[in-house]
Amino acid sequence: MHPLPFQKSEAPVILHCLQSLQVFNKGTSDTVKMGCFGFLKTMMFFFNGIIFLAGAGILAVGIWVKVDSNSIISILQGLPGASSDLKQVLNVGYLLIAVGSVLLLLGFLGCCGAVRESRCMLLMFFVIILIVFIAEVAGAIVILVFKGPIQTMISQLGVTVVNSIQRDYGSNTDVTGLWNTTMDLFKCCGFNNYSDFTGSPYVQSTNLYPYQCCQLQPCKYSNATVANVNGCYPALVKLFDSNTVIIIAVALGIAALELFAMVVSMTLYCKIKSTEA
Repeated sequence: MHPLPFQKSEAPVILHCLQSLQVFNKGTSDTVKMGCFGFLKTMMFFFNGIIFLAGAGILAVGIWVKVDSNSIISILQGLPGASSDLKQVLNVGYLLIAVGSVLLLLGFLGCCGAVRESRCMLLMFFVIILIVFIAEVAGAIVILVFKGPIQTMISQLGVTVVNSIQRDYGSNTDVTGLWNTTMDLFKCCGFNNYSDFTGSPYVQSTNLYPYQCCQLQPCKYSNATVANVNGCYPALVKLFDSNTVIIIAVALGIAALELFAMVVSMTLYCKIKSTEA
């Protein structure tokens, strides 16, 4: 069979069909692109909204801790087995305010940058996350590469800390309260062990060691020597060693989230740029 002859009158119809198909494909492609763009905007807004609310909550708690300190102390002291040195908890307020402020700023830049399609806000968000990410990577590299010097530095720091204990524990309220809170929290005694308190004003005035250093009370020298309570530095090292997998997993998770945030923010930045062009 021979193919039907091509009629010239059919050419405009075929051309129109091809043009319609091209327009349809282009429209479909644009729809997909806009759908992805909208999805990224929604994800950016959602996650940064959570960050913003978390930052606002942390900041509010930090401000409350600093402003209404008397009420907090009275609440904590009402708890069973509460330490008498709970004033040191108030120092956490500064850390909460700092962390909350950073999270609040990041959440604001991310949310507003995505909703308003502001390239400036998205770029600021990207730069802040990038700086934090670089600082974390640099810190990890320093810890891994300079592990020996860091241990030497910590040992030298330990000498300074022990001197501070022997000079101020029992006479300086802030130092005494800080150490009591730390020892209660980590179930430890001194920086290295009970001997750090030998010669301190507390021991000289009471002939006793801190109760955290003994299993039998009162905490006399004889009881402290046989109690074998770990120092706070060894206890902290042991805590990190026993939770290495969890710490690494959390660190990798945070790094992945930071990378994801940078990719999304830069994708939106470039997309907004191409749209404006």
